[in-house]
Amino acid sequence: MPSNKSVSDAPIVQFTNCRILRDHQLQREDLWVREGKILNPEKLFFDEKGSADVQLDCKDSIIAPGFIDVQINGGFGVDFSLATDDFRSGIDLVSQKILSHGVTSFCPTLVTSPPSVYHQVLPQISVRNGGAHGAGILGAHLEGPFISKEKKGAHPEHCLRTFEAGAFQDLLATYGSLDCVQIVTLAPEMRRSSEVIQELTKRGICVSLGHSVANLSQAEEAVQHGATFITHLFNAMLPFHHRDPGIVGLLTSDKIPAGRRVFYGMISDGIHTNPAALRIAHRAHPKGLVLVTDAIAGMGLAPGRHTLGQQVVEIDGLNTYIAGTKTLSGSVATMDTCVRHFQEATGCSVETALEAASLHPAQLLGIEHKKGTLNYDSDADFLMLNDNLYVQATYIAGEEVWRQDASGM
Repeated sequence: MPSNKSVSDAPIVQFTNCRILRDHQLQREDLWVREGKILNPEKLFFDEKGSADVQLDCKDSIIAPGFIDVQINGGFGVDFSLATDDFRSGIDLVSQKILSHGVTSFCPTLVTSPPSVYHQVLPQISVRNGGAHGAGILGAHLEGPFISKEKKGAHPEHCLRTFEAGAFQDLLATYGSLDCVQIVTLAPEMRRSSEVIQELTKRGICVSLGHSVANLSQAEEAVQHGATFITHLFNAMLPFHHRDPGIVGLLTSDKIPAGRRVFYGMISDGIHTNPAALRIAHRAHPKGLVLVTDAIAGMGLAPGRHTLGQQVVEIDGLNTYIAGTKTLSGSVATMDTCVRHFQEATGCSVETALEAASLHPAQLLGIEHKKGTLNYDSDADFLMLNDNLYVQATYIAGEEVWRQDASGM
């Protein structure tokens, strides 16, 4: 058999003295990486007769897949729903800063905006791999403007739209382009939403139900037409009612097409959902839970006034409100904080908490063959964490891109 050098000259790194999250369990194994991918050591030993070029002692850390945030509106003073001249440098700043939260891939999210904003901003978002420059961009999440006036939350009412005749063309005209779009949140009770859901799904775009007054049968119909996600469960939707549980009822619906799974986002920041609500959702449908931050421009900044698209918001501790009201408007929570709060609130295992921020969002987007796991041949995007789930180091494509220094920064 050839030596490993004839297969590839790239160095092989062996991470030792660690517990790896693989197959839903923390396993005491080494992690092998080459050319940005997780390597199968058996193939290396037996087929290539190869060995590690570098060994790194992980000092008993947990190694878990990098976190994937599919709903983040901005952070560090950057608002993805504002069309600015330096939009690209803003997105670069956020992608760099969230490495310290363990996020290795994300979907920049735009809240309801005028068409001119979509036309200016979307061409500036491009899907790209992560690296030392920051977390990878998986595509945009467009939350609105095709949502319910009654459940608009922090979305500006004057920008909301309905589907007219030629609904999909209307959506295209509003957004300008779907080239870099990964997720669209809409209200499924809107007339003509079914044809839009089918068209988006046909193009490989994930349709999420949210900011909606849909009843359960409308939500089930949307899922039958291709919708697969629920935007921040419990927030901006009808509250659970025993005679018609609304969108929440999808968690235990018996009308989901065979072989399909409905996923649902939850903002596990201790503000948006009571821990009991988090527990109810998790116990009802654990494999569908996807942790999202729904973070706004004020994340990482001092309390005070900041923006969310067309609105001014006020940050008071961990609470964020539309200025002058008590309407919640996104969060300032970081993904690692959400993971820790979720584990504490539900009493779930460490593995379950970590997978809600990695495996599940990857499955939602259909990229679990390369992200969200530490399976052989998947991308070597992973974290080192301590037993309390604080991130110690972040790796993308096998390269260290962030490490907590000795001073705890």
